[in-house]
Amino acid sequence: MFNKVLIANRGEIALRILCACKELGLQTVAIYSQADRHSLHVRFADEAICIGPPALARSYLHIPAIVSAAEITGAGAIHPGYGLLSENAHFAEVCETRGIKFIGPPAEVVRMMGEKQKARAAMQRAGVGIIRGSEGIVENEGEALEWARSLGFPLLVKASAGGGGRGMRVVRDRFELPELFRQARAEAQAAFGNGDLYLEQFLPRPRHIEFQVLGDSYGNVASLGERECSIQRRHQKLIEESPSVKMTPELRATTGRQLEKTLGALGYVNAGTVEFLMNPEGALFFIEMNARIQVEHPITEMVTGVDLVKAQIRIAMGDRVESALRGPVRLHGHAMECRINAEHPQSFTPSAGMITAFSLPGGIGVRVDTAAYQGAVIPPHYDSLIAKLVVRGADRQEALSRMERALDMFIVGGIHTSIPLHRRILADPDFRCGNIHTEFMERFMPTSRKWVGEETPAAQPGVLPGSELFRLLRTDLLQNQ
Repeated sequence: MFNKVLIANRGEIALRILCACKELGLQTVAIYSQADRHSLHVRFADEAICIGPPALARSYLHIPAIVSAAEITGAGAIHPGYGLLSENAHFAEVCETRGIKFIGPPAEVVRMMGEKQKARAAMQRAGVGIIRGSEGIVENEGEALEWARSLGFPLLVKASAGGGGRGMRVVRDRFELPELFRQARAEAQAAFGNGDLYLEQFLPRPRHIEFQVLGDSYGNVASLGERECSIQRRHQKLIEESPSVKMTPELRATTGRQLEKTLGALGYVNAGTVEFLMNPEGALFFIEMNARIQVEHPITEMVTGVDLVKAQIRIAMGDRVESALRGPVRLHGHAMECRINAEHPQSFTPSAGMITAFSLPGGIGVRVDTAAYQGAVIPPHYDSLIAKLVVRGADRQEALSRMERALDMFIVGGIHTSIPLHRRILADPDFRCGNIHTEFMERFMPTSRKWVGEETPAAQPGVLPGSELFRLLRTDLLQNQ
């Protein structure tokens, strides 16, 4: 048992965890970098500790500083959120050795799932379908060419320790392979400190389907249905929905039971997401498992009524899955999420700066998870996600209409956002009828012309334009590192 939780993250997920802790009557500790000193999770936490300068390696990824902050404040548990250290097995191990509860899977399970080849092998042994690929790590370009001859083209070069599309390249022919192999290795080494790669057959125009699971310390695992995450740009998700229009009740039930049995046998504990590709014939192929809460977890919450972050904490405190879920899981209605990013909707370049206007949509079936506010400064050091706009309707058509209405009522000034892009996607005939796949955005990428309805950051008296503020802010932060 514990009564105080340190939140080892920032932005909207830090605030989301803080809210769950408050509702459970737990004390909270926020950590923050110098760039985040005015963040909402810092303001609302019971205690807050600055752990370093803006650079991730010297703040949110600095394990000694985070563990020291937990020990100094007497936090009995650490919630890592998503990204950052959430899938770092060493971090989970350090927490365990220091007597701090890591709100996530055990270190050995995090390590196994983090090494994608080991996760593939474990799922294959359990009878879960996988995409054909190399056996083990591919050491060099010559070995990659040998595997390519048997696998055929196109294929994927993937980081074994990777996620979020980093360290991944699509290879169309043997002439591209050496250079793309080198690029993927360098990116994987920089992002994860591990340059190991493997190869996998590339499925043309698949759907990206993922299953939410929760496991407890007693060998019980529950499946909470699937999410469709096929709308992606460079393997980064833009729009997610639940349930998938292509998932039959029979396939959902069969896959869920198989995952519950497999993950229970592996000793999986806490929240996790099992990711699949679905071919045009409707067959599922395992690609990886994320041993953490996902960015898109709210849509599962909206259709199941389960507070997944609270369930994570309850399981970490010793509850069984059925107790943490507070009843049987049933899907009701249709939910959809748009990731609102601080970036230009055409060029996709980051848009750091001060938010000069911020008005959120509301009404029945609308939820916004955000840590942004009017006057907040979006720093250039971190992920561009500033809000998650989530809606639920009785069916997909109502969810679509509700999302369109909510996007129209979402006002952000001072920076560019992805809202105009989301509007265009939702208006697309193929999207509206559910004819989507992971290559959807390649066909959909906008032209260079200015879009109708694209917002421009408002210039207000006495307020620096975003680009000038970005330059001054970056100069100030670099001088203080």
